[in-house]
Amino acid sequence: MIAFLQDHGPALLDGLATTLLVSSGALLLGAPLGLVIAACTLSPRRLSTRAAGLYRSFWRGTPILVQLLVVFYLLPMAGLTIPPALAATLALALNTAAFQSEIYRAGLLAVPRGQIEAARLLGIGRRAAFLRIEAPQAVRLMLPALVGEMLALVKNSSLVSVIAVTEITRRAQQIASATFRPLEAYGAALILYLAIAAVLAGIGLWLERRLASGGRA
Repeated sequence: MIAFLQDHGPALLDGLATTLLVSSGALLLGAPLGLVIAACTLSPRRLSTRAAGLYRSFWRGTPILVQLLVVFYLLPMAGLTIPPALAATLALALNTAAFQSEIYRAGLLAVPRGQIEAARLLGIGRRAAFLRIEAPQAVRLMLPALVGEMLALVKNSSLVSVIAVTEITRRAQQIASATFRPLEAYGAALILYLAIAAVLAGIGLWLERRLASGGRA
């Protein structure tokens, strides 16, 4: 196994870099979009609520593999030719935004309304009440679910090989085909995915402890 990793480790690490790039890009694009969708969902305006509901229904209710293919083939038809990795990042971002919006919505609704009303009675403005009272509590409530969504995003990135993105899984497939050693190739890929999951879980646990202690080290 050591000799196998010495020979094919660089290729697997290259796939790891692609996985991290696509996943982090999708997260950075999907997070603000998810916040917008959550705001539309909580809006008193019926049109905004319905539009957000349709968005969530589509991206949560259809297979992500189909979403990847639709984005990959639809963009060139619209006159936009972009690299496969960018198309994969965009598709994953649109998908994770739908799931993140539900996390944001649930977190905000979980904050007791009485605290917000009390803040207003004390003369605290809506923006200040949100930043000082509502948002910190909501973030603590959202954090475990957000870490879980990040893990799901990394796992979903294994599907982007269908549009010619050479991430961890695709690299493992190539190595297995070239060496006829699928157990070692996919075993190494599995270890890389577990390492990513362990790092994300550790970061999530550290953040939970930081927030629970009021931000103190």
